[in-house]
Amino acid sequence: MGQSHSSHHVVLHRRWPFEEKPLLIFWETTKACMLACKHCRASAILEPLPGELSHEEAVRLIDDIAGFGKPSPILVFTGGDPLMRKDIWSLVARAKERGIRVAMAPAVSPKLTNEAISKMVELGVDGVSISIDGSKPEIHDSIRGIPGVFNRSIEVIKKMMGFGLRVQVNTAVMRDNVEDLADMVKLLLDLGIRVWEVFYLIPVGRAQRELDLTPQEWEDVSHFLYEASKYGIVVRTTEGPMFRRVAIMRRLLELHGYDPDEVLKPGPLYRRLVSRLRSLLGEPRGKPLASTTGTRDGKGIIFISHDGLVYPSGFMPYPVGSVRRESIVKIYRENPVLRKIRAAEFRGRCGACEFRDICGGSRARAYVLRADPLGEDPACPYTPGEFARLIEKLGLDTRRAVEEIEGLRHVLPPLPGESPGS
Repeated sequence: MGQSHSSHHVVLHRRWPFEEKPLLIFWETTKACMLACKHCRASAILEPLPGELSHEEAVRLIDDIAGFGKPSPILVFTGGDPLMRKDIWSLVARAKERGIRVAMAPAVSPKLTNEAISKMVELGVDGVSISIDGSKPEIHDSIRGIPGVFNRSIEVIKKMMGFGLRVQVNTAVMRDNVEDLADMVKLLLDLGIRVWEVFYLIPVGRAQRELDLTPQEWEDVSHFLYEASKYGIVVRTTEGPMFRRVAIMRRLLELHGYDPDEVLKPGPLYRRLVSRLRSLLGEPRGKPLASTTGTRDGKGIIFISHDGLVYPSGFMPYPVGSVRRESIVKIYRENPVLRKIRAAEFRGRCGACEFRDICGGSRARAYVLRADPLGEDPACPYTPGEFARLIEKLGLDTRRAVEEIEGLRHVLPPLPGESPGS
């Protein structure tokens, strides 16, 4: 699948039919997990909870997912820890038999053995994501709640890549690790990781409010991640769709010869992170690989919980159906709230924003913090219309700018673990 800079521009404009099917289906195969991470939406549970989909129900769900047709969504087996589910390998095999692309998000626990890694290779798992929340043991281990898990995670990543698996790293950004992001970029480059999924914390479950950043700090993180993507790493965000707005604004200014820092004036957190990044890695030489595919909770993304309830995403506890009662295809295509989300029918600033289709705000954050799945995203500091006014002030042709923005939209992101241009 082509990746997302202008030289691949022609390949990219195969638009994903978001109305018809999600790009990513996250299936929480089980709640069981040995870890107890402080920001997790779940808790450590060593046994499956009552109500978990039975083997027969799980097989039926996989068969239903095949009903979305080709190209299939990517089915991400997640949890909890999918390896805690006793029938996990037969379910992965079933999905592959039905022509579904499969990714796995295992916990780095004693279950993640060499045998488990070999099994992923043997069954043809398309990508694996491993979480690393800090560039050194003291940061990651304190977030994950288990000493030694950082070193084990690094070991597992090297082993998986040695086995030929595509690995992406997921990082949840919060107060505890935000100052470490530049060091994270260096760690990923040292490991040879080419896809970085950055989660903008949603204060649900154990993710306490005090771990959250201010809107200006989230904006600074977005500006920083765009710069980080110039070092050969594809950067994608989860619950941080404003990253796409920032990436487009910065890129457009660069294309017209302006310095985005001068024009947009990001804050002190950005300046600290970028200065650290440059001191570690020098000036960037590559094009930005910021993925700006317009997915969001409920548009291109859907989450199925251990008990079959369906949510727009794993961070948005707003049920839109149950796979025990109807097919996931019907729920995704017909649920009225999902349809409104896909049509970008939002309230507040998100509804008035010129970036509402490509960004649309975090639906999970709007719901968790404001109890409105269609409300504005409280973490975004942007005033709608600001960029359009700026473009005019700089004397740039607005219509041309809009066309260029369209050209910057990366329509299909790589698979988890897929490298740019592969």
